[in-house]
Amino acid sequence: MAGNHKTQVKFAGRQVWAEVNLRALADNLRSIRKHVNPADQDRREPRKVLAVVKGNAYGHGAAPVAKALEKAGADWFGVTCSEEGIEIRNAGVKKPILVMTGFWPGEEQRIVEHSLTPALTRCDQLALLERAAARAARSTRRTAKVARFHLKIDSGMNRLGISPGDIDCFARQLAKCKHLRLTGVFTHFASSEIFAPAEHGDQTPAQEKLFYQSLERLHALGIDPGIVHLANSAAIATRPDTWADMVRPGVILYGYHPGYDPPERRAQAEAALPLVPALSFRSRIISVRNVDAGQGVGYDARFITERPSRIGILAAGYGDGLLRALGNRGNVLAHGKLAPIVGIVSMDVTMVDLTDVPEAAVGDEVTIYGPAGAKILPANAVARSIGTVTSDLLCALSKRVPRFYVP
Repeated sequence: MAGNHKTQVKFAGRQVWAEVNLRALADNLRSIRKHVNPADQDRREPRKVLAVVKGNAYGHGAAPVAKALEKAGADWFGVTCSEEGIEIRNAGVKKPILVMTGFWPGEEQRIVEHSLTPALTRCDQLALLERAAARAARSTRRTAKVARFHLKIDSGMNRLGISPGDIDCFARQLAKCKHLRLTGVFTHFASSEIFAPAEHGDQTPAQEKLFYQSLERLHALGIDPGIVHLANSAAIATRPDTWADMVRPGVILYGYHPGYDPPERRAQAEAALPLVPALSFRSRIISVRNVDAGQGVGYDARFITERPSRIGILAAGYGDGLLRALGNRGNVLAHGKLAPIVGIVSMDVTMVDLTDVPEAAVGDEVTIYGPAGAKILPANAVARSIGTVTSDLLCALSKRVPRFYVP
C-alpha cells in the first residue's frame, strides 16, 4: 500500500528497531547463484557462493542471517575474525567458514578447534597454524587430523596477502607442514566497480592477470590451489570472467548494488541481477511541536525554520546508527512521504520537519531507510547523499537497536 507502513512489531522501551526480511535474503542468494551459473555455462560443477556475514552480517545480525542463508543453500560463509566465526558456528552453522583477514598469533588454536578455515596472508603464519593443528591431532589421537586453509594473494590492492614473488617461499614452507591442507586460493579486487576509460587502464583485469600468473606458479610447483575465488559484489554483478569456482557476495546479498563508475553501469547491473533490500530501519515519532518561523532547532541552531513548522522528534539518533552526517541533508519516510531531517542529529533523538505531512502524529512510525509498504527509501541512496557507501550505513546500526526477523 502507498500509505504509512504498519508494522506488527510491538515492544516496550525506546521506539527504534530494525526489521530483517529473511525471505529477501534467501531470494538474493538464489538470484546471485542463478546469475553466476547461467544455463549455457560449460562447467562440471556449479559455482559456489560464499555469503559474507562479517560486521554482524552488515548490521543485519550474524547468527540469524547465517542460519537463514545456510538453510537457503549458501555453500560457505565469510567472516573477518575468529570471534565472528565462532559466533555463527556456535549458532549451529555447519558449512565451511572462511576467516578472510587471517588470524593474529594466539587465535590459531581456536580456529582449529572450531573448524574454521583461515586465510593465510603471510608465509610465517604457516608454522603457527601447523603447530595448532599438530596439537589438535595429538589431543584427539588422530594423526590424520589436518587444518584446512585458504591462501590470499595480493594481486595489486597492497593490503593483505602474500606477494606473487613469495609463492616459492610459501611452497617450501608448506612442504614442511604435515597437518595443513590448502583448499583454496583467492584475491580481492580494489576497484571492480570502476570501469575506467581505456587510456587510464582498468585495475581489475591487471589484478586478475597477476593472480592467475600466481596460480600458474603454484601449479608448476605441484600445488593444487583448491577452490579459486576472486569476485566480490561488483565483480559478481558485472565481470563474468572473474567468477572462477566461487564468488563472495557482500552488500549485494543484503539487497544493494555498489556504486559504479560510470553511473550508467548501475542500470545494467540492476537489470542483470535484481535484488531486494532486506533491512528496514524504523523509529516512532515521540513528540511533535509547533515552532514559529525564525526559530532554531536542535544543537547550535543549525536549522532555522523559514515558516511556521511542525517538528517531529524521533526516538533514534547516531547512537543507534542514524548517522550524524544526515543532519540537514537526509530524509525519512512518514506516511509514504519524504520528511527532511533537520538540525544536528543527536545521540538519542533526531528532528524531522513534518510540516508537509500534516497527518503525522505522536506514535506514528517512520522509516529511516529501507522498504516501507509500497515505498522504499534505499540505503544506497541515503549513503550516496552523504558521500559514503552502503556498507558504512548498514554496519552503523548499533547493538541497542533490536532486530526483528520476518520469515
